Amino acid sequence: MLFERRLRDGLRNGTITVAFRRWKRRQASAGGRYRTGDGGIAEVTALSVVEEIGEDDARAAGYPGVAELLADLRGEGAIYRLELRLVDEPDPREELANDERVDVAEIDRRLARMGAWARPTLELIARRPGVRAGDLAPEVGLDKDRFKVGVRRLKELGLTLSLETGYRISPRGHAYLAATKEHPSETA
Repeated sequence: MLFERRLRDGLRNGTITVAFRRWKRRQASAGGRYRTGDGGIAEVTALSVVEEIGEDDARAAGYPGVAELLADLRGEGAIYRLELRLVDEPDPREELANDERVDVAEIDRRLARMGAWARPTLELIARRPGVRAGDLAPEVGLDKDRFKVGVRRLKELGLTLSLETGYRISPRGHAYLAATKEHPSETA
């Protein structure tokens, strides 16, 4: 789930407690925690499909009224109402991404389990930071959606970070690539 700047700022200062999304299928879960894109974490405390949106909810979502909120909803599908709260603790994935101590054998094992795309994708992101997923995906033989899912898996290992546009290698990812260049593994 993506958090636009307006939503991030409102979560931080407490003026936004609700978000609305139009999805063909649910993309979040109550109790789920999601990175906001600015180092924060938002928790979805409740999630429901709604038929109508009230003025109070529109204001809680940071809009002056329902008309402005509806004009901003994109896509197709049901309208989901998400109650949000900012989590006041560090993101464990961010802590992992900044940890330059790497267990090369363990990361090699996990990348190998992901498939033949994983290591080339990591190396591609290292070579081409800030490039859109749609431009990178064909270079590793994936469509854009499968590529994005794969990069999320690399992020879970703390190896990559998302940017406003594209991705970059994390400090942990740099340490891993540097270590495997010095001591190539079977997956390198």
